[in-house]
Amino acid sequence: MVSTPRLVIAAPASNSGKTTVATGLMAAFAARGLAVSPHKVGPDYIDPGYHSLATGRPGRNLDAYMCGTDLIAPLFAHGSAGCDLAVVEGVMGLYDGASGQGELASTAQVAKLLRAPVVLVVDASSQSRSVAALVHGFASWDPQVRIGGVILNKVASDRHEALLRDALDESRLPVLGVLRRAPQVATPSRHLGLVPVAERQGDAVDAVRAMGERVRAGCDLDALMALARTAPALADEAWEPAYAPAEGPRPVVAVAGGAAFTFAYAEHAELLTAAGAEVVVFDPLRDEKLPVGTAGLVIGGGFPEMYAPELAANEPLRRAVTELALSGAPVAAECAGLLYLARELDGKPMCGVLDATARMSERLTLGYRQAVAVSDSPLAAAGTRMRGHEFHRTVLEPGAGPGPAWGMHQPERRVEGYVQRGVHASYLHTHWAASPEVARRFVEHCRAR
Repeated sequence: MVSTPRLVIAAPASNSGKTTVATGLMAAFAARGLAVSPHKVGPDYIDPGYHSLATGRPGRNLDAYMCGTDLIAPLFAHGSAGCDLAVVEGVMGLYDGASGQGELASTAQVAKLLRAPVVLVVDASSQSRSVAALVHGFASWDPQVRIGGVILNKVASDRHEALLRDALDESRLPVLGVLRRAPQVATPSRHLGLVPVAERQGDAVDAVRAMGERVRAGCDLDALMALARTAPALADEAWEPAYAPAEGPRPVVAVAGGAAFTFAYAEHAELLTAAGAEVVVFDPLRDEKLPVGTAGLVIGGGFPEMYAPELAANEPLRRAVTELALSGAPVAAECAGLLYLARELDGKPMCGVLDATARMSERLTLGYRQAVAVSDSPLAAAGTRMRGHEFHRTVLEPGAGPGPAWGMHQPERRVEGYVQRGVHASYLHTHWAASPEVARRFVEHCRAR
């Protein structure tokens, strides 16, 4: 049974202040000495970095499209084990999910799967009495979604607050917090959203501290905790990455990290470890060698386009990556990793493992994907079906090699990515918790070297 008190922080639309409120709540409750479990609905990698900074625990994603609805509660139980409170930040608007697929992957669906009360964050900057109609509509749209209260954001003045509270008295939903306009708490954004924590360092610490102070000053933390405790127990067993690997030495799997490669789901490293690997993180911006004994390499997503000159300047590491890949060692590269393995990125030399060039573009490629493995690789056998997510503003030319990685079936049919020797490189982000055999297969190939 999962009995962790929990709250889902949602909003009527994007840019209403969910991240500020959710991160601020995490920081404020953690400052009270509580063990807070941070979660994010959807595939986003960036917000969980701020959540982790606020709580000191790994930020974890709950994505019903990539992982399936049956895994949401078990993954939540895994992440929240032993915690006093779990805070789940929603995605987009409360009822927005995978395009054209109803409630799938929406915040509302995740809230229902977790049987968690929802706190609605409303941007009140351009309304007064209308806020009651908006809140009433969201609270009554789906009777299975329990909205337990409202936090008013971007409130201009005491007078404005009084008007909003008077209007909401008729809704019978409590106002659990009021946050005034505070631009000093804003976190910088760029082409794919917020700037990741790893790139901001001290500034990110200051931003999270300011969010916590703002929420602590403007919200009724006791009432929010009381609401969290109304969530009933879940009869779901926690997801576990447990696996009985073959006896023998643990192969070293090097995982790219640092400011250029910040996109990673916590469960991936846990699955690799459970499959028998020794996971060692390295920074391609700073380290000139791969970890000693590297038998396999994982290069996830991130922002190599922001660090192309620095990555290019680290010639010793680029040579080491190229030599490893040419030796046939297992290499799994997603999005940023794909670009790093290309011949060049925006005119800067990369590893040259793939005969392709990459460049920034104006077009945002974004959305869920259904995919089938086209070629056998250390990551997946041909015919393996997976769901994933694309999120980038770069273009790779050509987009697929002689042995493509994936055949895409949504929204259009195409092949994408590269499989050559032991390399599997693609724009597609996947969540291995949905397919643990991916990590097991990868480690088995590392062990076989």
